[in-house]
Amino acid sequence: MKIGVQSIHFNADSKLLDFIQKKANKLDQFFDQIISGEVYLKLENVDNEANKISEIKLIVPGGTLFAKEQCKSFEEATDLAIESLRKQITKHKDKTRAKLSEHKAILSESEVSDF
Repeated sequence: MKIGVQSIHFNADSKLLDFIQKKANKLDQFFDQIISGEVYLKLENVDNEANKISEIKLIVPGGTLFAKEQCKSFEEATDLAIESLRKQITKHKDKTRAKLSEHKAILSESEVSDF
């Protein structure tokens, strides 16, 4: 899966980029039809420590999945966003399979009625 990473208001080091790519590649285990993904890493100018935001957008057939997390570190925010996307992928797959099985049921009924 192709992942584009954009860091806003700072320069991301290669360790962070490798970590994000490794975590995003694990999503292929749950859904192998992911077309591409974008990761936006933002540093907010606030007083508290949890000023690092990770936004992940995945393009899948039939829609777009999005997760945004804010934590003390980019690694933690990315972990939480990936976990949220994993849940969204599972839900998306269930909906897609339900629609497909409905179509198959309709087709099989029409074939039976033709005879």
